This record gives sequence, C-alpha cells and structure tokens, in this order.
Amino acid sequence: MRRCALAALFSALLLVTACANNQEGGTAIGAITGGIIGNQFGKGSGKVAATLAGAVVGGIVGNEIGRSLDQRDRELARQAEFDAWERGAPRQPVRWRNPDNGRYGEIIVEDYHYRSGAQCRDFVHRVWIDGRPQAMRGTACRNPDGTWTQVA
Repeated sequence: MRRCALAALFSALLLVTACANNQEGGTAIGAITGGIIGNQFGKGSGKVAATLAGAVVGGIVGNEIGRSLDQRDRELARQAEFDAWERGAPRQPVRWRNPDNGRYGEIIVEDYHYRSGAQCRDFVHRVWIDGRPQAMRGTACRNPDGTWTQVA
C-alpha cells in the first residue's frame, strides 16, 4: 500500500511539474521534497500518513512562501517549522537564515491546544525575501506516532 501511495504521489507530482508555471512547479517540488522527508518517519500506515503530511506541508511552503526560495531555504524553513511545533516557546520566534543568500524567516507558535483529541499549535511563518516579508498562518497537530501534520 505504501509503495502504491508513494508511486501515485510521485507520478501525479511529476506530471504537474512537466506542465507547470514557476508557482505550480514550486508547489510540486515542495510536495515531493516534503513527501520524501515525511517518508522517513513512522511505521506501516503511519509512514504513509507521514509521507502525505510531508507532501502537504512541502506543497504549502513550495507555493505560498516558497515560490522565491531555493532548495536550501525550503529545507531550513521546514526544519524550523518542525522545531517550533515540537519545542518552540509560545510567542517566541524560531528563526532560520540561509547564509548563502541572506534569506531568512521565523515561525511563531501559540500555546498547545487540542483539536479532535490531537495536540495542536497555531503558528505564523514569516519569510523575508529581498527585504519584503511574506506570511502564512496555519495550525499543525501532532500525530499518534509523534510526527506533525499541518491541518489548516
């Protein structure tokens, strides 16, 4: 099942990138990268869920904020998101910076709350590109296997 889900995800995203403009391509590339990262977590059906969750998070970063970011920017941004969700202090920024190009960002999380029994955190991810801020708001919830999924 996991192999089928990964193959379907990869095939669909490959098709999108073949016919996409930069923003759509950024979404697909982010989703593929996020899916690969997510695939490193969980076991059994949890691994499939982590892969799909990684694809969703990666797709959002690839589209909304990531359209002007390079691969290293996206890696740093994703790692900072997970660090903030996992152990960030409420209303204290978790920052990232790419020393190669000067792009940077921060994730600010709120207190934990529960949604359908899952521990969740609301957050804002701000990125500065060429001195211009871009922001994305969302909610991430912890999965039973300890990984995080952006749900809103």
